[in-house]
Amino acid sequence: MESASTSTTSPVPDSVANALMSIHPRYNSFHQHNAFPAGAPVGSLGARYEQHADSPGMATNHQNGLSTGNGGNTTVQPAATSVINLSNSSDVVIGPMTQYQGSVTIYQYMDATVEASRIANGYNNQNKLMPPNTTTGLKHERLIVYSVILLLIIVGLFLLCYVIYMAYPTGDKIINKEIFFEDDSISKSIPNLGNGHMVIDRNNWGAQQGVHGPYELTHPIPYVLITHIGVHSESCSDVHVCSIKMRTLQDAAIAERSLQDIPSNFYIGGDGNVYVGRGWDTANAYANMSLAVCFMGDYGRYEPNDLQLSALEHLMTYGEKQGLFTKDYKIVAHGQTRNTRSPGIKLYKKITKLSRWYPCGRPSYEPCGVEIGLPAVWNQEYPKATAASLSLSSNTTQTAKNVTD
Repeated sequence: MESASTSTTSPVPDSVANALMSIHPRYNSFHQHNAFPAGAPVGSLGARYEQHADSPGMATNHQNGLSTGNGGNTTVQPAATSVINLSNSSDVVIGPMTQYQGSVTIYQYMDATVEASRIANGYNNQNKLMPPNTTTGLKHERLIVYSVILLLIIVGLFLLCYVIYMAYPTGDKIINKEIFFEDDSISKSIPNLGNGHMVIDRNNWGAQQGVHGPYELTHPIPYVLITHIGVHSESCSDVHVCSIKMRTLQDAAIAERSLQDIPSNFYIGGDGNVYVGRGWDTANAYANMSLAVCFMGDYGRYEPNDLQLSALEHLMTYGEKQGLFTKDYKIVAHGQTRNTRSPGIKLYKKITKLSRWYPCGRPSYEPCGVEIGLPAVWNQEYPKATAASLSLSSNTTQTAKNVTD
């Protein structure tokens, strides 16, 4: 090689050079042990180490510089972009050239200039897709996070208000709702009083076939009699258990009490459903000209639930709309018509708060039903009273008195 010259044309900017010395400890160590050549400008990429080719077991390394022929020393050159002028030269290699002799360990380093440039511009090489952490960017991120949190709080409050509204409906909402029999169940076969109160017919709860009460119930009905099962009976909570209880009540009434059928017209279970006993057209076993509604359970011990009271209200409203009751019909408790604890003190307190409750049979009040010919004590399977029979009974009693006298 006859001549070779180099000139640095584009030194590294100061910001890149400063970042180069701070990006990683290995670059600081390299700078301390392999200082920049005296002729290199500040901000250069850095000088490569000088290595003799005759060192045993070492590699001859020529990087970013000029390598001459065999046996020559590698001249340390700046790593910045250079212009090289050559003339009358042979065996010239421009660029990296490494010759290995003996055991070799290769270390790969990333380009310090690129890394330093990214750090100087505010980017992190390990998170290439993330923008620089500027004050504006941080404010924007916080605004997004706060907006999402506020939106979630608003949605949560809205859902909470909706749940509270649905769980505690207003009184007007219940009163204005129309109550009627409607086949709105999934099977389209079970009538519904409204508000989810199904009417379970005799066939559905498994009543005995061919049995019924002996007397017809005439309409309109002037009295509604409220009773309960009593005898430490617990309330049933679903159709299956309530149906079993209905069959048990019917079997006991026929076998043990010598009745022709289950005693009451309707039964209200703890599930809020209405179970048909003798129904609307057959007189109950307590008194004629009355509709007996039995609450399934012992309400001297247990409180009637809201579903049962709502079912009673819906059943009464249906009777009113269908013209099955008199316009001034009265609701009375079983204990007002005879000496009994039925329907239990806890249910009795609820009944006395109903608008149709009538305080007959109590001290200073006349017995219930005397105005329509019912006896002072409402006995089981009492014959249906009519005006003609009442008149005939009165005349017979007067005649017998005269004969005795």
